Amino acid sequence: MIKVKGLNHSYNKDGKFAVKDVSFEVEEGEVFGFLGPSGAGKSTTQNILTGLLQLQDGEVEVSGYNLKHIKNEMFNTIGMSFEQSNVYSKMTAKENLDFYAKLFDVETRDSMELLKMVGLDGKANMRAGEFSKGMKHRLTFARSMINNPNLWFLDEPTTGLDPSIAADIKDIIKAENKKGVTVFLTTHNMFIADELCDRVAFIIDGEIKLIDSPQNLKMQYGEKLVEVEYIDDDEIKKEMLSTIIAEDKKRLTEIVNNYEIRTMHTKEATLEEIFIKVTGRGLI
Repeated sequence: MIKVKGLNHSYNKDGKFAVKDVSFEVEEGEVFGFLGPSGAGKSTTQNILTGLLQLQDGEVEVSGYNLKHIKNEMFNTIGMSFEQSNVYSKMTAKENLDFYAKLFDVETRDSMELLKMVGLDGKANMRAGEFSKGMKHRLTFARSMINNPNLWFLDEPTTGLDPSIAADIKDIIKAENKKGVTVFLTTHNMFIADELCDRVAFIIDGEIKLIDSPQNLKMQYGEKLVEVEYIDDDEIKKEMLSTIIAEDKKRLTEIVNNYEIRTMHTKEATLEEIFIKVTGRGLI
């Protein structure tokens, strides 16, 4: 669905690259996470893939189209939800979607259906300029589905949304992916990436550090720990022990055999912890 090989991009063409020798592939039907802090090269890569930035150097194929020779037909197959909403403020929510639908040469979805999906059906006739930031973000998200894309680019889809609305957005993404839509998710939010993505790429300073599934990364880089809570002389105690280190394994057996266990569960490393371990950088 997406093939990228040796992608480089310099904004000033001065030898300083925002994206340097980036290569990856996204398979049809998967949710692929492109993860990194601000300035890492996420948006630059995404803008090249969606035709917003001209391809300078490298080989890029999107939905079967070579980006060295972009054809208008490609835009019928992709959807894009931007982090910064760019809706028409003087148009109503419904007018925004209906206007955008006319730009495509394929069958489009009903605007009211989409507004209902994102919780804006009661605001269909309200001008977008009167919307809150979160409402504009939902409108932009709804607009990205208008042409029934088979490749869906999502840039921080839950940013600025309250937890309930964010959960609805994640459910929509899961449902569309279940229909076969391929998702390219750009984010610095490791929690949404962990929940949604089949594979993730860590990008820092314009370079990809690794690509793998969240589960494989946790198995490879996460410490295997058990947190056990037990009662000792009527006092509740808690210990964190490794399931690999021999001394810790012996201590765990000792606790299980000699004390009343209240709780015991494994601790899994988070994607954010793994990102910091791999790249040496945080996500801010």
